[in-house]
Amino acid sequence: MGRMLLVPVQVSRAGAVAVRTGRLPSGERVGLAFTSESAIAQTLGPAQQWIQLAAQALADLLTPLGVEQITVDPKEIRAAVSDPGRAVRGRGERLPRGDARRRMEPRS
Repeated sequence: MGRMLLVPVQVSRAGAVAVRTGRLPSGERVGLAFTSESAIAQTLGPAQQWIQLAAQALADLLTPLGVEQITVDPKEIRAAVSDPGRAVRGRGERLPRGDARRRMEPRS
């Protein structure tokens, strides 16, 4: 399997799931991933929904969108275009491309 990560998502009223992205200070869009529930809650808040994905599966989802970089455990992010006024603290580790498999966590 590969390195499993917690990936923040937005869920529509119809149940469609979209992976959240952020922006670097340069404006470049990046994928977001976390290594623990506490890390995602600390950065994005305790109500942030997430799914568990392998690193390669996340990269495979983001590549067609032109997102070539994934930041792991960021402390500060700038929201993507859908939420341009929002900024959250810190930076995290850069993730090299890795393994593939996708698993969605059940919603409670």
